Amino acid sequence: MAPSHAPGSQTSVTSDHERAALAQASGASRTLAATMPRLVLEARRVAATVIHGLHGRRRAGPGENFWQYRRFVSGESAADVDWRRSARDDHLYVREREWESAHTVWVWPDRSSSMDFRSNLARDGKLERALVIALALGEVLVQGGERVGIPGLMAATANRNIIDKMAQVMLHDPAARASLPKAFSPSPLSEFLLLSDLWSPIADIRATLARLSAAGAHGHVVQVVDPAEETFPYSGRVEFVEPEGAGAVTAGRAETWRADYTARIARHRDEIRAETDHAGWSFLVHRTDKPATDLLLALHARLTAGRAAVRPARGAPTEAAPA
Repeated sequence: MAPSHAPGSQTSVTSDHERAALAQASGASRTLAATMPRLVLEARRVAATVIHGLHGRRRAGPGENFWQYRRFVSGESAADVDWRRSARDDHLYVREREWESAHTVWVWPDRSSSMDFRSNLARDGKLERALVIALALGEVLVQGGERVGIPGLMAATANRNIIDKMAQVMLHDPAARASLPKAFSPSPLSEFLLLSDLWSPIADIRATLARLSAAGAHGHVVQVVDPAEETFPYSGRVEFVEPEGAGAVTAGRAETWRADYTARIARHRDEIRAETDHAGWSFLVHRTDKPATDLLLALHARLTAGRAAVRPARGAPTEAAPA
């Protein structure tokens, strides 16, 4: 059996399951509304830190926007010469355009109940960290000329106010979100980023990754975990409550469970890694006691590599902007 959701606490489920679910969703929305302004500020800070240390990703290639002039090289076609610019001095110049490979990155931040867990070992809760990374990454990608979208919630866009746009659509989303994206298939020229604690059954994770990668999209999976979920620092009598309604279990001497628990975590993670390797996707584990900038830099490197991998050849069709 795959490891269940992280130990946490929540109110008991009432006999009226639907009413309890609605109440939980309403409470989560209020909490998110109160927290989001701070998360937006943190995302801007993290994005600015990363952007400051990065070079631009603009490059020459087929496109509409002017990028730069460069000297004419012997052997090139005379049709490539910009004669107006060349007339200003004694050299021939070629007008280069910026590469425009209509590229989209879809970001899925898991907003299910299990992401609310936070131990006293963590800097942030898992949900807070996933949202900060999603928002900050949106800012970094749009600054680099990409489009960013949220599956089932926000069409891909290169809007310069991407952080505010992403925050608003999540704040005003009334639906209770599942851990994994449902019924969404990215196009072959896009990339997909999954930010989740991934405590779902491995069969669900396997089916999700198979669907997302079926069309040939490149992807990245990040398991966001609380340090307590890896180290199991519990002892004595402890009650563990599954935050999505699967019940509770009490350990008389929790410390005796540690070895078996960590073995299950390792096995579950190995199974996830096998699935991402099979799909040709990358897999990262991020603990919430580590800086958010570490993860953002790692993701930027992987997305840059992924973008090069799916770059269309000259003259090849590019992905159309979503309606």
